[in-house]
Amino acid sequence: MKKNIKIALVHDFLTEYGGAERVLETLVEMYPSAKVYTSYFDKSKFGKGGIYLTETEIVESFFQKIPMFPKILSPMRIFAPMVFMKFDLSGYDLVISSTNTYFAKAVNFTGVHICYCHTPPRYLYGYPTARNWKKSFAGRIVGEFMNFWLRQVDFKVSQKPTVMIANSKEVQKRIQKFYRRDSIVVYPPIDIKKAILPQKGEYYLIVSRLARAKRVDLVVLAAKKLNINLVIVGSGIEMESLKQIAGNKTKFLGFVPDDELWSVYAKAKAFIFSAEEEDFGMTAVEAMAAGKPVIALRQGGVKESVIDGETGIFFDEASVESLISAIKKFEKMKFDTHKILERSKEFSKEEFEKGIKAVIKKYA
Repeated sequence: MKKNIKIALVHDFLTEYGGAERVLETLVEMYPSAKVYTSYFDKSKFGKGGIYLTETEIVESFFQKIPMFPKILSPMRIFAPMVFMKFDLSGYDLVISSTNTYFAKAVNFTGVHICYCHTPPRYLYGYPTARNWKKSFAGRIVGEFMNFWLRQVDFKVSQKPTVMIANSKEVQKRIQKFYRRDSIVVYPPIDIKKAILPQKGEYYLIVSRLARAKRVDLVVLAAKKLNINLVIVGSGIEMESLKQIAGNKTKFLGFVPDDELWSVYAKAKAFIFSAEEEDFGMTAVEAMAAGKPVIALRQGGVKESVIDGETGIFFDEASVESLISAIKKFEKMKFDTHKILERSKEFSKEEFEKGIKAVIKKYA
């Protein structure tokens, strides 16, 4: 890579601190002089326990001027490609876009454009989503029409980047299937150096957004039937409905800052990963970095991090019965903490940085 190269970072939107934002956080740390271009930045959601973008120059789109924009974020995605195309990036040598749903890869740029794809938009290609937009007849008709058009747009703008990076082999397959493009796998960064030594397990643990596709309901019901201790970290649209079906041994902690979260991981007996067709599954690796085995649904990118019988076990169906069988099996097993910790190192922040720098060196 040339010296003094000028880099811009482009990210779908900043309305919550999730896996995609952790990737952006690391890119900001790697290239602190880079501006971040995004469709919308909710300043109230950042700076506490995670990414601290108040020290980064953020360039927002006209979406920022729309009152109560987060409430209409989903239907406004039809205008998102146009929003990113309007950003002026002509003064940069390199653009790195970070995208999974809002078309950050659509930017107009004649130089080297590296797209870090967390996944092609799940709602466009039949993967489980946070909300069930098909539950009403009118919503289904409008949604199908919009999605048909957006799939054409998505394919077209996905041809723009110079190179595409997939966050897992699972996503690499999706990129090939839907975009007809090759990609390079660079796993997301897990800050394993912040993990603390594992302690005696007191409970089963979930760390997740509480959304439909995460299938936390399966775990809540399984824990209730087995009468086991369950701790849930995270918030989301399903919080209240999950509380209504939870047993008295389930605790909801809501948002937990990173510096406190590692302690929660360290005291777990095992981590349960129930998300359907997950793109990668950073929390499963975080659990392993704390020396904890993972009980995971055998779908999506988590199959690339968890080694069956060595760093965890899988259950085969997204059902309460299948999960209960896995937990009962887990209770009779023993795991080597050292092997679990060693496995997590393959997905470290340092490995991510090496992977990104190697791509930049090759193409820029």
